[in-house]
Amino acid sequence: MENDNVYGFQSWADEEEFYHQEENTMEIDRRHGGPWDRGSADSYYRRGRCPHYFVGGTYHSEEITEDQMTEAEIAAYHAGFDDNEKYGVFKEWD
Repeated sequence: MENDNVYGFQSWADEEEFYHQEENTMEIDRRHGGPWDRGSADSYYRRGRCPHYFVGGTYHSEEITEDQMTEAEIAAYHAGFDDNEKYGVFKEWD
């Protein structure tokens, strides 16, 4: 099977199964600037998926990009993105 997505999984179903499994078996860090927070913010602002997080406060500390993240951190990012998509809370640009 050809891997045609940017997250390294063979299919979106494989990715979904992985991060939902991770979400159910680990404590997710929801701090401001963390992977879950950045995923939910990217969804909120309709920026699309681009896993990353900040070591400290958002935009006030070192940014960690996807190539530097662990699988658990990437899973937390996607869980945050999906949580916001599920509840449909999006920025209204008036």
